Amino acid sequence: MQVNPTPLPPPLLEDCALRYAGKITEWNDERGFGFVVPNGGGDKAFVHISEWKQRSRRPVVGDPIVYSTSRDPHGRLQATGINFAAGKPAPRPPRSGFPRAIIGTLVLALVALAFFAHRLPLVIAATCFLSSLVSFLAYGMDKAAARKNAWRTPENTLHLIDLLGGWPGGLIAQQSFHHKTAKPSFQVGFWLSVAVNIAGVWWLVS
Repeated sequence: MQVNPTPLPPPLLEDCALRYAGKITEWNDERGFGFVVPNGGGDKAFVHISEWKQRSRRPVVGDPIVYSTSRDPHGRLQATGINFAAGKPAPRPPRSGFPRAIIGTLVLALVALAFFAHRLPLVIAATCFLSSLVSFLAYGMDKAAARKNAWRTPENTLHLIDLLGGWPGGLIAQQSFHHKTAKPSFQVGFWLSVAVNIAGVWWLVS
């Protein structure tokens, strides 16, 4: 008995991905992700920096973007194939005129003078200079990693190095690399580490 094979369905046509225009409403630059809401309202979608087709800078909150959408394995909406939208981009945070590099350099000079004047022990002076060098390099590597979407140095690590006496180098690095100066939460932690370090050195010396 001949059995007729079940007819196969016609081949599916390849869908052209719909493109949406929206604005970034949340952005975590440290981790490289955020959320976008389409213009006119709708469901927000997860945004990851690896989905940018081309970009000349880091995204910021308020940036207009054009994107497609898909679902991740858990069914959550995510943006794909992202481009910055044509038009005026979101304003960049103004760079502070605070002379961080000058202050950091002056502090290191004062540490050296205090050591040669026998007012500061060698171990404290050496720790300050060594930690400042480590801090400067850590900030520089973190800035380079941010540009390449590579692994970032945790902020707690930067704070720890500054707490151990590397904050003069941290100040120089912040201005030299234009890094972490416009993030209020980081600056609060940074200046807190500066205050604790100065108090600790004062206690040890006196």
